[in-house]
Amino acid sequence: MQTVLFHPVIVLAARVVLGSVFVIAGVEKIVNPNAFAKAINNYQLVSFGALNLMALIMPWLEVLTGVFLIFGIRLRASSALVAAMLVVFLIAIGSAMARGLSIECGCYSQTGGGEIVGWKKVFEDVALLVLAIQIFVAATLNDILPFSFESMRQLQSANSHES
Repeated sequence: MQTVLFHPVIVLAARVVLGSVFVIAGVEKIVNPNAFAKAINNYQLVSFGALNLMALIMPWLEVLTGVFLIFGIRLRASSALVAAMLVVFLIAIGSAMARGLSIECGCYSQTGGGEIVGWKKVFEDVALLVLAIQIFVAATLNDILPFSFESMRQLQSANSHES
């Protein structure tokens, strides 16, 4: 089972899926930071002072970590950061559900097409969290994963030493 979960192609697929989700979500938030700030405010968890800062920084962090995952750059750090963001998202969603708030998650489309927080969103985020953990463990078990930026650098370095 371990060899299947950490097969380079499976890990690459997990990186592309998770990275794409974060890039798409982040870009949509960057395009409309006001709508994203309103979505964050709907959770009633963040002070007004932190609200705008979060709405401006979080989408760029999502895009950056998503790109890092896709291209295999700093996989342990980027997958750990994505996992931490997903845990925060799960806590926010769980809090909204526990308080009976009927709000859009603020995950993707900021033009009124977001999903209402609920168990479906929880399961989606848990599935994404599993992918982030899988990538983190694979990157920890192998210093350099195939199909990653680090493997390309190592290959380039080896070729330059042979010349």
